[in-house]
Amino acid sequence: MRSPARSVLTTERRLVPGPALRLGYRPVIDGPGEPHENMTSVGEPIACIVHLTDLHVTDAQSPARFEFVNSKARDPRFRELLTMQRPQEMLNTHAIAAMVRTINDLESGPITGAAPRIAVMTGDAIDNTQHNEMANFFALLDGGTVHPDSGAPGYQGVQQPGWPGDIYWRPDGRADGDDFQRALGFPSHPGLLDAAVRPFAAEGLKLPWLRCYGNHEQVCQGVGVVTPALARAMAGSRKAVEMPAGIDPDTAVESFAVAPERFLTGASVEVSPDPDRRPISRREFVDPSFYVHDAGEVRFIALDTVCDAGGADGSIDAGQLGWLEAQIAGSQDRYVVILSHHGSDTLSNPRGGESRVAQLLELLSRSPNVILWLNGHIHANRIKPHRGFWEVTTSALVDWPCQARLVEIFRTVGGKLAIGCTMLDHDGEGLAGLHRELAANVPGSGFDSWRAGEPNDRNAILLLP
Repeated sequence: MRSPARSVLTTERRLVPGPALRLGYRPVIDGPGEPHENMTSVGEPIACIVHLTDLHVTDAQSPARFEFVNSKARDPRFRELLTMQRPQEMLNTHAIAAMVRTINDLESGPITGAAPRIAVMTGDAIDNTQHNEMANFFALLDGGTVHPDSGAPGYQGVQQPGWPGDIYWRPDGRADGDDFQRALGFPSHPGLLDAAVRPFAAEGLKLPWLRCYGNHEQVCQGVGVVTPALARAMAGSRKAVEMPAGIDPDTAVESFAVAPERFLTGASVEVSPDPDRRPISRREFVDPSFYVHDAGEVRFIALDTVCDAGGADGSIDAGQLGWLEAQIAGSQDRYVVILSHHGSDTLSNPRGGESRVAQLLELLSRSPNVILWLNGHIHANRIKPHRGFWEVTTSALVDWPCQARLVEIFRTVGGKLAIGCTMLDHDGEGLAGLHRELAANVPGSGFDSWRAGEPNDRNAILLLP
């Protein structure tokens, strides 16, 4: 049975940590709802949009993943390479399916009462630029059969008992425990991996939806350029299990960005190969990668901010900036909403050449019909004012708080333009609820992290001239 559609709105109830069960591990429980900041009277609804970002559909068994780099989590020189593995990653597809169901069941926005008419997904739909990940992503959003398994039938990866290393949560347990169970109190869930790899049917979004290209669509683990050597390893059978000798921590990020296959030269184990793990191209994911879409009074302009030279952060070139200026100039009869994966604080990738963030912000600020910029990438909720428009960043579905955002654009009774933001929790049914609980307990990334944002980064009314 479905959860009531309205209960997923955080204005009615907010998910919070419950009392510790063991060694600080806490369940996710219902807390009081969070009313909107600066509530105002609604005159006329204009648009109701669902914003999704950073889903990270993950082939957690791929030989082209570098989970062992998590052992360097305390070394700031490896910061751009983290996180390489998450305790909840085998359940990502179930969390996405739950959010899709929730969106489909949402009949109206809490501010205007208007029904959602379109969804936007601002990048990092997949984790590791792989074709099998992309196929599962499209099945989740368009409807179809999702195949979380890869290689031979059955899970082969770092979370199975007996895998080298003790930095991974193993739901089936191991004789001496692992760091997650020993030090953090993560529970045992025998049989979970068998359940997680089973195919399942996804209903798909009932709304039309738009997409943006993210760094995880383009480069390995969101950072490393896909070289021919890496592409061969991705579909192969040799999976590295420890950091190789000779990696200089001071240059580790740059080494990974230009030749990630260097990190595959350490000790390894054999896993089942899979030709469907081949790397994807831009055109397979979105073509063209920057474009315009009109819906009623709103023009959506999607940008491609991915730096092909590697690295997690983004960039925008002069050609695309000129194209954007022309599109805005031709949009005087509509409100403009910009979509991109990276936001204003993460568009200065030094590998992308000259930074054009200042030029981009100046263009958006002097264009009176640009009202909103939706983006992701930082895996956190944040709302930032700019001169003439608002920048709204939504948290990742893969990490706590595992949310989407409902965005309502409307005119107030007094004639002003307003943007209402409401955080949306998924229904938590089945394995999706465990995904969220595990994410909430990851050190530095869960309940006690910055990812959920402050109250004014979540449920807020943003006024415009």
